[in-house]
Amino acid sequence: MSSEEVEVSSFDELARAEAACTRCPLYRDATQVVPGEGGRASRLMLVGEQPGDREDILGKPFVGPAGRLLDEVLEEAGIPRREVFVTNAVKHFKFEPRGKRRLHRRPNAGEIDRCRWWLGQERKLVLPDVLMAMGATAVRSLTGRPLSISSLRGRMLELPDGTPLLATIHPSYLLRIRDPQDRARERAAFREDLKRGWHLSMKDARAAS
Repeated sequence: MSSEEVEVSSFDELARAEAACTRCPLYRDATQVVPGEGGRASRLMLVGEQPGDREDILGKPFVGPAGRLLDEVLEEAGIPRREVFVTNAVKHFKFEPRGKRRLHRRPNAGEIDRCRWWLGQERKLVLPDVLMAMGATAVRSLTGRPLSISSLRGRMLELPDGTPLLATIHPSYLLRIRDPQDRARERAAFREDLKRGWHLSMKDARAAS
């Protein structure tokens, strides 16, 4: 076990360990690491791809355009964001400089796999009843396999430890849809996916009580 693989017992310890991470080269250009956020007793964990420009600057997950959209859809679905844990498969922002802008670049398989350790530590601290992978990068991180959203959406997978896993789109996908009708249809489907994950986590909570 390397010095970067020390078991942690609190979110503060985890954030300090993540901030010192050099497991992949992404830490070199990012402003800072962006840990997950939410309650330790959150029953639903939402996993995205990686921090964006705003997340990298502020050090908090899902606070940019995709995060604001996620907040809106969670509210529409009747899901309090404070009661879910939101995080990303990769903890540093990967980008390509373009003038004064920093354009998002998708993490590669090696970067995703090297960052799985941190997602695993978050799962150990939170112990969510249900995991929801938002996008293919999150699916790769949680399953260790390059599976498509279209092949998984609408199904419930079970990870080796028994945790249910649902797959859906990343909210940034909705921002790229230009046709209003298509965007509204996909937003409604995304909302239903989130509701399914929330209700499943609440069902598991009732069964355990």
